[in-house]
Amino acid sequence: MRWRFPQPVLSPPDTAVPLAGSRFVRFEGDASDDLSRLPAPICGLSMDCPRIMGILNVTPDSFSDGGDLASVQQAVARARLMDAADILDIGGESTRPGAQTVSVAEEIARVAPAIRGLRDAGITKPISIDTRKAAVAEAALDAGADIVNDVTAFRYDPEMADLVAERGVPACLMHSKDDPATMQDNPTYADVVAEVMDHLAERVAFARSRGVGQLIVDPGIGFAKTQAHNLDLLRHLSVLHGLGLPVLLGASRKKFIGAIGGATEARDRMPGSVAVALHGAAMGVQILRVHDVAQTAQALALWKAMQFATE
Repeated sequence: MRWRFPQPVLSPPDTAVPLAGSRFVRFEGDASDDLSRLPAPICGLSMDCPRIMGILNVTPDSFSDGGDLASVQQAVARARLMDAADILDIGGESTRPGAQTVSVAEEIARVAPAIRGLRDAGITKPISIDTRKAAVAEAALDAGADIVNDVTAFRYDPEMADLVAERGVPACLMHSKDDPATMQDNPTYADVVAEVMDHLAERVAFARSRGVGQLIVDPGIGFAKTQAHNLDLLRHLSVLHGLGLPVLLGASRKKFIGAIGGATEARDRMPGSVAVALHGAAMGVQILRVHDVAQTAQALALWKAMQFATE
């Protein structure tokens, strides 16, 4: 199956297909009916504009901010600084290239108190649990999480899909191959865009067959992909709308941004990360997963003001 579409272009409203409610786009050639449908809200958040998902890693070894949030109090303080985020994404196991698996007990000990602490502090915005393990997701949902973000798209733990279906929560399915420890060992694709789309289509079908209702898809930038693969996927993000689901883009501070932008340290990649986020918004991406929430929100506000007429 060939999934590639030409790049979206601005079109007059009477001839365009609206994507994400944020701009009018037109594809040269056949477009799925799914392209014209606005995805259903996620946790009460409409998908008619780009939403920001703020990253809160309670891990000692994440590639960008490992060890920053060693206590519940620090996690709460960071969450308050992310006031502009629509969703908070809590992770207790690093999935950076070369990362080793964390035990279920250790991962729960990291994420459950943090989520409970956020709720106890009066933070009511949706919380996503970034995990590939059903037991961790269950503990996080019990602590107050609302969304499951599985980087293996239900491949790692066979019980994850059933848990998500039973709890009736949204889930994000990301494209990945192999394990974080080995995923960057010479990843190869004949056509990365087509293969990512085929994989996501298969995982969506699997999730639906297990009774999962609300789904989000993520192309998995930086997961078993070279810089060339990442750039090819970013150029063709619009093809993901063919799945008829909200699209999440998580490229913040990743290695290719530093390689292209000349920033060796992950913490120095904010400008490049914002540039990629704005590109994602222009391609109709509904959820932007970022470290630098305030800077991304400011950039989006200016982008919207320049793109669209406002009162």
